[in-house]
Amino acid sequence: MQYDQSVLTRTERRVFALRTLYSRAGYRSYRMRKFEDYDLYSRNKDFLLSDRVITFTDTNGKLKALKPDVTLSIVKNYKDRPDELLKLFYDENVYRVSERTNSFREITQMGLECIGAADNKAAGEVIRLAEQSLALVAEEHDYILRVSDIDMLTFILEDMTDSKSVRSELLRLSGEKNIHEIERLCAASEIPEDKCRTLTSLLGLYGDPEEVMEQLKEICRGTAAEDEVAELQDVLDHIFRDQDRDSGQASRIILDFSIIGDINYYNGMAFEGYIDGIPECVLVGGRYDKLMHRMKKKSRAIGFAVYLDTLGMLGRTAGDQAIESFFSS
Repeated sequence: MQYDQSVLTRTERRVFALRTLYSRAGYRSYRMRKFEDYDLYSRNKDFLLSDRVITFTDTNGKLKALKPDVTLSIVKNYKDRPDELLKLFYDENVYRVSERTNSFREITQMGLECIGAADNKAAGEVIRLAEQSLALVAEEHDYILRVSDIDMLTFILEDMTDSKSVRSELLRLSGEKNIHEIERLCAASEIPEDKCRTLTSLLGLYGDPEEVMEQLKEICRGTAAEDEVAELQDVLDHIFRDQDRDSGQASRIILDFSIIGDINYYNGMAFEGYIDGIPECVLVGGRYDKLMHRMKKKSRAIGFAVYLDTLGMLGRTAGDQAIESFFSS
């Protein structure tokens, strides 16, 4: 019997397109339970988008929770093999509070995880797949993938002051790109002007990776972040290797060092995807070696999630042709 795509909903078509993309890249499907022990989430509340979790008592008296996150479940059940590379993708429903309605919703989420020997080459592949995922789900709408390096920002902040409270506030202000308040806080904390200028110059960088990297090397020369610049360059080389810079695809990936994440869990690369017409990010990802170590794993890891329910804000368009052509390619 011939497969008829017309019977699928828009979300289902996006799911099948993404499944095809990830499968072709060598990732395999991963399925999990709808709930986990509540203790997993209570111990890692900072990692979650919201600390509000739906709980219930199991027949054995243990407190369970409908899963608000997929990555935590994967890491918990992963058998640590730091010398091997495990490539997974998932299509799961999670249960969390919607920012728009402030009520619990069942949310369709799709993404992938690269765990184990997840080196710079693996990171480059994951970020490239994130960009390709945006291209698929954005249909005819424009999109961008903002890429940052959390370690670079962390090294610069640690070189500025020994005060954890001041570093925490500078990190928050960096996420807002609030240059005026950063300069005011630096002056009040007696942080040298040259170190403050390094931070504000970093936050002022935005645009094509090739152009930004030249400026970044100048800004970070002789600072604690200099080695991290070389690390970032290596990841970028893997992203754009064998990729036509004139195709227009690379222009959708930009560097923006105001993406901060949670430094207790994330390190290195961090990225967010946006689609024109949607006022919030539809894709979030990054390297989370710190989360692996916090959960007693030696492996490295990087991944991302696509929030398919958010795409409903695009409304009805003629963009299904992009997904149809992908299936037939």
